[in-house]
Amino acid sequence: MQHNLQQTMSLLARTPVAFNALLRDLPEAWTHHNEGENTWNAFEVVGHLIDCERTNWIPRAKIILNSGENQPFTPFDRGGHVRETQGKSLGQLLDEFARLRTENLEELRAWNLQPDDLAKRGRHPAFGAVSLSELLATWAAHDLTHLHQVSRIMAHQYRETVGPWSKYLGVLQCTGHSANG
Repeated sequence: MQHNLQQTMSLLARTPVAFNALLRDLPEAWTHHNEGENTWNAFEVVGHLIDCERTNWIPRAKIILNSGENQPFTPFDRGGHVRETQGKSLGQLLDEFARLRTENLEELRAWNLQPDDLAKRGRHPAFGAVSLSELLATWAAHDLTHLHQVSRIMAHQYRETVGPWSKYLGVLQCTGHSANG
């Protein structure tokens, strides 16, 4: 599937709604437990998504559009979610994520990007040259990765409880993602 900006934005608009439907008002046993050492819980994932809304997608897109490869992206702080979550409830985080995503999508729409814009390139600190189209497609895939991650984290809470059905539940067989954010 080739990148399609309208389809990307359609998916991006739904992510806060999906997280809200899945997580709001759940007991902390679901949202504040992780899969083990050096893994995130659902609460932290939402904080990470907020941090990305503030420091990653739109700021990097602006760098591409304004400076191209002349100005490398600021490295992303994978621990930035800690400051985003301090002193906040999950409900507050979900509301903040929804608000920031709406604002970012409004800004993205206002740019009225054309194919030539999407082909512009910036410089990622680890990957080198990347296009705006790749960045925006990654934004959508990143959302899906974290939806998958939260489903896996929550299922992990019942890993032992499901008994022999465990071997038939793919979500309990999946590994990875949490340690790397």
